Amino acid sequence: MKVMKLGGGCFRDADHFRRSASLITGRRGRMLVVVSAVYGVTDLLYRAIDSALVSEQQVPRSMLEIRTRHISLADELLAVAKSKQCLSHEIDKKVEPLERLLFGIAYTGEASASVRAHVVSYGERLAAILMAALLREQGTDAQALDADAVGVVTIDELSDNATADLATIRRVLPSIINPLLDRKTVPVVTGYFGRTPAGRIATFGRNGSDYAASVLAYALEADTLEIWKDVNGFMSADPKLLPGAQPTGRLSFYEAAELSYFGAKILHPRTVEPLVGMTTAIYMRNLFDPASPGTEITVQAEVRNDVIKSVTSNEDIALLRIHGPGVGFKSGIIGAIGDRLASNGVNIFSVLTSQTCINLLVDKEDAARGLNALADLDGDAIERVDLEDDVALVAVVGEGLRHTQGIAARVFSAVSREQVNVHMIASGASEIASYFVVSRADTEKAVRSVHREFFDNVGNG
Repeated sequence: MKVMKLGGGCFRDADHFRRSASLITGRRGRMLVVVSAVYGVTDLLYRAIDSALVSEQQVPRSMLEIRTRHISLADELLAVAKSKQCLSHEIDKKVEPLERLLFGIAYTGEASASVRAHVVSYGERLAAILMAALLREQGTDAQALDADAVGVVTIDELSDNATADLATIRRVLPSIINPLLDRKTVPVVTGYFGRTPAGRIATFGRNGSDYAASVLAYALEADTLEIWKDVNGFMSADPKLLPGAQPTGRLSFYEAAELSYFGAKILHPRTVEPLVGMTTAIYMRNLFDPASPGTEITVQAEVRNDVIKSVTSNEDIALLRIHGPGVGFKSGIIGAIGDRLASNGVNIFSVLTSQTCINLLVDKEDAARGLNALADLDGDAIERVDLEDDVALVAVVGEGLRHTQGIAARVFSAVSREQVNVHMIASGASEIASYFVVSRADTEKAVRSVHREFFDNVGNG
């Protein structure tokens, strides 16, 4: 049993769709396909929400743009006139509820988190019917299925970054999917979202289709999960920063998770989570180089001589500093800070403390809201809260990092040679990852210096 996930980069245009379909039609055996939205459509849907909040007159314009994008693709993808007509009708029927949602936003002047999640879910819903129609015309029986209708449910009411209810999904999903597989039908299932216990739509966050595909692989006890993108899997660094970055042939589950958490946007940070403890192999492959092995993500850890598998960075962070003579000692203050930030929708990325300062790494988009939330918290212990939003995080990841002497010294010697000032250092929180914070202007220099130290004249992993 194989689950194949096709990312938004696989759906940029009709040629990308055809390449993606060829991956499916050329395979044998039981297979389920998970799709992301057509490239750029999720952003288009978010803009449609913002436009609806401005004026109801914007809704028809947004709907025309969304419909035209998908009808044009349908026209390019399908050769048979009757098939085109059927798909066009299916698209029109699919977007009717979307139009009602947007008019509802316009009339009320409000767009709750759950309504936003419902609106943006239509990117995947439309992509699924396009791919299923193309597969059928090419001779492969396929059926588009919405995740919320086949039992993909969450354990919470969060509208974004929700967590899948693995036990319930494994109990419900196979009874819907297995009869299709038995008939040699390829289910084409929407990624990115599911349904909350109350029946609302919830998303799994950006790149959430990776996580959704892993959830389905868990539920169906798949042998293999293939994640297809328009890149060659993980690299030793971001090739946009370092054109000479090397492909990373193999990673452990935990290495992949840490790299994703610390900034490698190629994979959702929680993708491996449902499959821990299973024997399912994960392969990240390139749509435009299908013969390339890409990156294999396995249960087995592999320690290399130089330990480090990749260096990654994240410039979408900010630093909140809570100052006070006894903030590091006062009982319960970190819990109070966490509760205050959580109630304001601010997620803490990392915490570093001392006697006189608590340092919180948060998402840059949440930083100002976090600063306001902490402004009046416990004035007796807290003197002031500062925000630094011109920082970046740089992380090194590799099995054996914690237990190998001299790695940290090599990292910071390399950075020092480039005269990069390190604001903070964290090591030991993970056995395979260490990170430090620098000024955003120094990100590229820091990444280059560490990569040069560990990867120059070294073979691929």
